[in-house]
Amino acid sequence: MEFVLVAGVIVVVLVLGGLALLLTRGRKLPPGTLPPPPPPDVPPPGGRDTLEIPVQPPAPEVAAEPAAPEEPAEPEEAAEQPPLEVPEPTGSRMVRLRARLSRSQSTLGRGLLTLLARDRLDDEAWEEVEDTLLTADVGVAATTQIVARLRERVRVLGTRTEAELRGLLAEELTTALGADTDRALATAPHEGRPAVVLVVGVNGTGKTTTCGKLARVLVADGRTVVLGAADTFRAAAADQLQTWGSRVGAETVRGAEGADPASIAFEAVKRGTEAGVDTVLIDTAGRLHTKTGLMDELGKVKRVVGRNGPVDETLLVLDATTGQNGLTQARVFTEVVDVTGIVLTKLDGTAKGGIVISVQNELGVPVKLIGLGEGADDLAPFEPKAFADALLGD
Repeated sequence: MEFVLVAGVIVVVLVLGGLALLLTRGRKLPPGTLPPPPPPDVPPPGGRDTLEIPVQPPAPEVAAEPAAPEEPAEPEEAAEQPPLEVPEPTGSRMVRLRARLSRSQSTLGRGLLTLLARDRLDDEAWEEVEDTLLTADVGVAATTQIVARLRERVRVLGTRTEAELRGLLAEELTTALGADTDRALATAPHEGRPAVVLVVGVNGTGKTTTCGKLARVLVADGRTVVLGAADTFRAAAADQLQTWGSRVGAETVRGAEGADPASIAFEAVKRGTEAGVDTVLIDTAGRLHTKTGLMDELGKVKRVVGRNGPVDETLLVLDATTGQNGLTQARVFTEVVDVTGIVLTKLDGTAKGGIVISVQNELGVPVKLIGLGEGADDLAPFEPKAFADALLGD
């Protein structure tokens, strides 16, 4: 019986030991994890073995050296503006351009002088004189008048020498050109506002260029000018006009491409009044005289500008090389905007100088300016006597 009890106790002990072993294995750390280090031995405070670590005093703060003041940046130099140009005085322009006109138009003069110098001036000779004048675009009415007066004077005076014939021709041409016609440009300020000049014309006549050259003419005569770029249908027109103005110190009033031309013209006059300038030049859009809508719009421009006061001058730019077709253009423009003066361009080329007589005789509108080249100062006031002498190659 005792043996059984002893065996039972041994079995219980073995079972309890196995259970303890299993519990111990279940609490093992996961693989790869190191057990925490044992706590260090801490010596008792105040003992001999206490290690005192000397504490170093903090280093004195060194004041940082003040940064050197930055040198002020030099202002960027403004883009150097080109010096303003000094236009040639108008008094000397026709003299300088006379030789050029004489070279280009001498055929008319030589032809007439050769015919009139014949020993016998019969009806056939006078018909040739008429043909020569008509070929030069003098026009039928003006040609008839000139030939009638020449025949009478040659018959009465018995003129025959070349010098006498040239003198007679020069007098008759000067009379036909209107020597006594008032060709002054209305560009002086009045009643506290600037003079307003409207520049009109068909496409391709050199209208914008003429407007720029006219600004130079006025500046050369001592006027101050504001330009109005009311040609909003041609992309380069405003830039072109502004370039002309900047060369002589004239301000240009412009708007966006396609803007209302009448509003820009109105603003140009308003700006000219505020700035106290002498003259406002308004460049209008080129248009064909056959386009009714565009011509009506030109009339609108003049009406809108007139709200600040009447337009003092309306200049029609005509290409002299178009000959008699220029008369048709001029008639339509005079009906819409009451043209007060003609500017004939390209007279130094293949143009026939008789168009000056024809335009004036047919329309009763004086030629006030002529263009004789592409130079900036090749626009000159028209002088009938100098023009007649140049036609005759004198």
